[in-house]
Amino acid sequence: MYRPHSIRRHDITEGNLVKAPSRRARRLRAAGVVLAASAALAGGLTACSSDESSSTTSSSGPTVELTSNPASGEAIKIGFITPEGGAVSLPQLREAGEAAAKYLNENGGGIKGHKVDLVVCKELEEPASATSCANQMVEQKASVVVSPFTSTGAVILPILSGANIPYVAISGVSQAEMASPMAFMLTGGSVGAMSAMATQAAKDGVKKFSVIIGDTGDAAASTKALGEPMFKAAGVDLSVITVPTSIADPTPNITAAINENKPDAVTILGDSRQCTTALKALQTAAPGMKQYLISTCIDKSVVDAVGVDAIAGGTTFTTVNLDDQTDESVKVYRSVMAQYAPDVDPNGIAYMGYQAVMALNGLGAQLPTGAVTAQDMTNALRTSKNVPVPAAPGLTYTCDGKAMPMLPSLCGMGVLVSKVSSDGKLTDTVVLNQH
Repeated sequence: MYRPHSIRRHDITEGNLVKAPSRRARRLRAAGVVLAASAALAGGLTACSSDESSSTTSSSGPTVELTSNPASGEAIKIGFITPEGGAVSLPQLREAGEAAAKYLNENGGGIKGHKVDLVVCKELEEPASATSCANQMVEQKASVVVSPFTSTGAVILPILSGANIPYVAISGVSQAEMASPMAFMLTGGSVGAMSAMATQAAKDGVKKFSVIIGDTGDAAASTKALGEPMFKAAGVDLSVITVPTSIADPTPNITAAINENKPDAVTILGDSRQCTTALKALQTAAPGMKQYLISTCIDKSVVDAVGVDAIAGGTTFTTVNLDDQTDESVKVYRSVMAQYAPDVDPNGIAYMGYQAVMALNGLGAQLPTGAVTAQDMTNALRTSKNVPVPAAPGLTYTCDGKAMPMLPSLCGMGVLVSKVSSDGKLTDTVVLNQH
């Protein structure tokens, strides 16, 4: 059984080893941990809940007929590590990933003809089960391992890297995931979202921008450390408004901070409860102020609590757009979920499980027709170029380490930026920071 090795200060980023943290790297690592946790929130995940929560956007729209086109080639063994059964239990991620695999095997002709053998392991969002899942993937000789979301990537990655198995996730949570040569993060997560907000703020003529965030750990300091250079480069002053997570009504805190900082626009980084309380406070403290919203803040539970008027006119930053009526990949997503996972709400975070599996389909051209090894998958990922992210019209990934050189595992920094209509739909979507 393969065990993760200990990391020493003189280790370097080659093979299985991780670079010893410089002062700058330590700063980025702290920022990465906090803001990539927000990346999960930006995908619609509320870590304190095991409910199936749905976004305000609707999956109703055009579909496509899923005709029979079975895969016949030798199977690719794809590991799928997902949080299920513990304090954070999200079975919809697994069900959507399994739906994607069924579609590829029955309707999509496989990945370059190869069948998909999806090896699922449910981890409990703690180190022991994450270690067990990673070891299982090594024992099963998976050619690649994907994870729609986990906070234990820093545990999983060294084990897989030690066995030369590539690790693919929607977004990274740890510094290791964002800098390891064996890790491939399909989107920039909240690093990408923060960068896109800076770009959009400049476009909107914003001079001062505030981030509202809870006082957990060093969240505020880390957010400022990562975000300040991005906003400064865009010619925008960034301030961070810290709100105690223990209080039920942060209106006085937010009002005082708004009056002091006088921002032209704000965003909220937090879970659905924090989005709810902050949006209510903003209705009192700064009605009409520009709002930049991550997906958590347009979750159905939030909108039910604050009313659609509280988000209407806001600008969203997401890596999915299920309101798109013309994009073929969105139509396929709707159709696949309806056929293979009919009991799963496609409007919630299920899309992350679907994206994690379906994104590999775009690598087919780089794969051999015979048996596909872990080295083949690694090579295909490293040479990927402008591969579409499923159900994210306009987003692509290119894993050449250039999207953000300081964090070379990020395969894309693009973000879908939309306006929220009066009925809560995402409209006028554009892609920002797609390299």
